[in-house]
Amino acid sequence: MENGARNGGSASVTGNGNGDGALAPHVAMLVTPGMGHLIPLAELAKRLVARHGVRATLLTFASTASATQRKFLASLPAGIESVSLPPVDLSDLPPDAAIETLMSEECVRLVPALTGILARLRETTRLVAFVADLFGTDSFDAARDAGVPRRYLFFPANLHTLTLILNLPELDVSIPGKFGDLAEPVRLPGCVPIPGPDILAPLQDKSNPCYKWMLHHGKRYHEVDAILVNSFDAVEPNAAKELRLQKPGRPVVYPIGPLITTNTADDATPRAACLDWLDRQPAKSVIFVSFGSGGSLPTDQMRELALGLELSGQRFLWVVRSPSDQGDVNANYYDAESKKDPFGYLPDGFTERTKDVGLLVPSWAPQTKVLAHPATGGFLTHCGWNSVLESLLHGVPMVAWPLFAEQRQNAVMLTDGVGAAIRVPESKGRSKIAAVVREVMEGEGRGAAVRPNVAELQQAAVDGLRDGGVATAALAEVAYKWTV
Repeated sequence: MENGARNGGSASVTGNGNGDGALAPHVAMLVTPGMGHLIPLAELAKRLVARHGVRATLLTFASTASATQRKFLASLPAGIESVSLPPVDLSDLPPDAAIETLMSEECVRLVPALTGILARLRETTRLVAFVADLFGTDSFDAARDAGVPRRYLFFPANLHTLTLILNLPELDVSIPGKFGDLAEPVRLPGCVPIPGPDILAPLQDKSNPCYKWMLHHGKRYHEVDAILVNSFDAVEPNAAKELRLQKPGRPVVYPIGPLITTNTADDATPRAACLDWLDRQPAKSVIFVSFGSGGSLPTDQMRELALGLELSGQRFLWVVRSPSDQGDVNANYYDAESKKDPFGYLPDGFTERTKDVGLLVPSWAPQTKVLAHPATGGFLTHCGWNSVLESLLHGVPMVAWPLFAEQRQNAVMLTDGVGAAIRVPESKGRSKIAAVVREVMEGEGRGAAVRPNVAELQQAAVDGLRDGGVATAALAEVAYKWTV
């Protein structure tokens, strides 16, 4: 149930089936905007409830109270409540304010209301910890003022990105110019060298307020009791080893992933037609094409992608969204639904010519079910970290087409690091797109190594989530600290 919290209203608490719910350890989790932030935090809450007897309250922002989010929250199991924080006026910010700026400002302005909610949760539950995700560091002031004993950061991206942000205060001094102008890649402890233009997008323009916000968050990350990261050792082994080293002034880091969507109430809904289509395709013959819940392409790239898929000769399932012609590749970040008919932007005759090998789906598809389907043999992805983890956990090799946020960094790590993907060249021409798709789907050239690499990572991820596995043990250590 989602509870509206107006003027600092409090969450309701119900029993967990094991006696008085108020006696069970309770954790409050702040979710900054985006389904990519909500989904892994919700999965963390599910694990805490199911394995450790911890109850959870998810605190969400009013700016993302979409139908998609409401449906997702309503599907969560008993033991997890949700509270929608009061709306915040951001009209004084410039129209071109970056997403990172909007999320950070909204969080700061919610501190008074959040303090009240956390204080009430302390009165009505055994509140043992407060967890905020990566753009919510100012909410730790609310937790402190409300007397919450432990403050943790949940980092929904990977260890490479976390390492960058933790080191940002030092990099800000040592690299006075733009990252994009660097002749040499940025080398961070335990990380794959990252070319300057591929560094986290909000850091590319130091004059933009969002850079200052990221620097601010990087400093505040060092204040928390510990950092929980949605990653696992095998996919970035050297970074995991480095961050496990105890260093003065740096919080303990726990890789507890992969945390990906697990099917709950949606199993009762009608089966998506695209899954019926996949049933009719040969094993590992279809490349799934999707740019996540928030991504969209400019019209010219959208058309080149269409023609590249056609030229590749491969079967495809493409989640098509309306293009972003103002250069705003994250145009759908706050709402995943296309505002116009996306098929109207495809090349003339494309739909008819490819009807025997391709399926076009507007706006949305059940991604985890598509990736789990035996017919799916590849994934052309924007490299959002949730999508990467879902692909790895289902053993699906990737074609990397990064758009925004940390996605270019992720593409570097996946291609140059663990070899789980092949990246589409920057030119985005149809012939190059077709060549990369064929490499991954047919195991040609670089594609010969990608599939076995992904199979190894899949096994490592599965093993880590088993009883006694690395990720399971890490979360158990955290939960033990909360519950004793």
